[in-house]
Amino acid sequence: MEMIKLKNLSFSYPETEKKALNNINFTVDRSEFVVICGKSGCGKTTLLRHLKKNLTPYGTVSGEVLYKGIDIIELNDRQSVTEIGFVMQNPDNQLVTDKVWHELAFGLESLGLTNAQIRRRVAEMASFFDIQTWFMKNVTDLSGGQKQLLNLASIMVMQPKVLVLDEPTSQLDPIAASDFIKTLNRINRDLGTTIIISEHRLEELFPIADRVVVMDAGSIIADDKPKKVAKSLTEKEHPMFFGLPSVIKIYSEVEKHGDWKADCPLNVREGRLWLEEKLGEPKNEEYTDEILPFKESLNEDIKESFRERIFNKNIAKRKVKEPIIETKEIWFKYDKTADYVLKGLNLEVEKGELFALLGGNGVGKTTTIKSITGIVKPQRGSVKINGTFSTLPQNPQALFTEITVEEELLAAFNGITITTEEMIKQIDEMLELMEISHLRELHPYDLSGGEQQRLALSKILLRKPEILLLDEPTKGLDPFFKISLAKILKDLTENGITILMVSHDIEFCAEYADMCALIFDGSIVCTEEPKEFFNGNSFYTTTANRIGRAYFPEAVTWGEVASCVKATI
Repeated sequence: MEMIKLKNLSFSYPETEKKALNNINFTVDRSEFVVICGKSGCGKTTLLRHLKKNLTPYGTVSGEVLYKGIDIIELNDRQSVTEIGFVMQNPDNQLVTDKVWHELAFGLESLGLTNAQIRRRVAEMASFFDIQTWFMKNVTDLSGGQKQLLNLASIMVMQPKVLVLDEPTSQLDPIAASDFIKTLNRINRDLGTTIIISEHRLEELFPIADRVVVMDAGSIIADDKPKKVAKSLTEKEHPMFFGLPSVIKIYSEVEKHGDWKADCPLNVREGRLWLEEKLGEPKNEEYTDEILPFKESLNEDIKESFRERIFNKNIAKRKVKEPIIETKEIWFKYDKTADYVLKGLNLEVEKGELFALLGGNGVGKTTTIKSITGIVKPQRGSVKINGTFSTLPQNPQALFTEITVEEELLAAFNGITITTEEMIKQIDEMLELMEISHLRELHPYDLSGGEQQRLALSKILLRKPEILLLDEPTKGLDPFFKISLAKILKDLTENGITILMVSHDIEFCAEYADMCALIFDGSIVCTEEPKEFFNGNSFYTTTANRIGRAYFPEAVTWGEVASCVKATI
């Protein structure tokens, strides 16, 4: 049965002739799991918002959006709320109450259910999502992963038939994101809920999707089963190839001159079996054990493994010639009665270095940045920063004060002596560098999440700082622009600019960082070069390393694994 049907849907935002959606024809059947992907600004969010009556964007529209054969605009409010759920990118944007239990009950209260009905549904959903241990907590005390899981649970408690998600893992660390996607798979499999999700992170989604839809410039360019979409994008050498899961990229690179088989691997297990076919059984027994997915119950085991790594191995202290950023034994907590967020954190960043700070949600990464910039003052310890700096916050909208993209960039020169001609020249160059020249007349809030990220980065780069402090710079960016961003950052470091980057993007850090550090429980537990760092981790490592580590333990990127395989066969 067709749950969602889009017929010749076209849409353009006010005061622009460019179509955000161009003649979209798209059908989703009952209980399907559909993944939508594509470049930032290609129309994914605009498309998804047309599936929810009260989120439909304002503009010029033609065509039809049908839910079970009924125009979605004609659905009554109760039907729209209960039957079509929507989960947004930012977990904080959907939370409306102060307690976890009240957040779960709030939607049901609004629908007028009896107390007995509410208690029953809330209890059932809390059990399904395994949130009993934090059921009575304050929402503000939750990690990013827990907040997004709570958002999902508060939607599912209303028993929707269709669940729509717009990049729900964009602000989650890799472990929390993986757990979130596994929960979605369980919802689809156990409850039969139809799921439509847009994402840039496709590693865990490709293996569980029924269909993958690829968008480009407001149009659908591919709509098929995951393996067929991967084959099509590879054969066409479409830029979206770089957004495919690592295992597919490794396979396609190795089999480039052979036949693309129907049994192309989609996950780590299938990738390892394929490698075994190619290379025989692995000789490196140390790396043959399966890498287990993270669970909350393993938290103590992980702590213990870190303790063993720190205290039982001889890890030499890194020698930094010219520390531009230095923290010594800093301790910080946000409230006198609260626990310490930072616990004796030591950090040294060398001049001209691209330094990546990794770790789970809530471990202190953003607080470290705030301590360095002086936004918060540690209760103990010292912080030194030698040079002018600019900061990219977690939420790029925090930097926006003007009504157009161009005016935002003009505002970057406030307090700087510069001629108008030179200022316009630098803005034009920056717009071109960030690939947002076509957006200069738009309001910053009308941009997609990835485009807002590029605008915010443009604004701080125009200040020409000596130090860049970037909090999740790749968040919301498509795989194509990440390559451009890497070149921009590398060019800056080659010119002596120092970059401290907080990131959940393991693949990006493995490919481009000069140094990586892992924060855990408020302190840095290891600082190493990317190859050593990711090869030494079981959980915080790349998919490519998980696939190939039994044969090539030092290969951490998909390109390195593919090259090693080709050199071996």
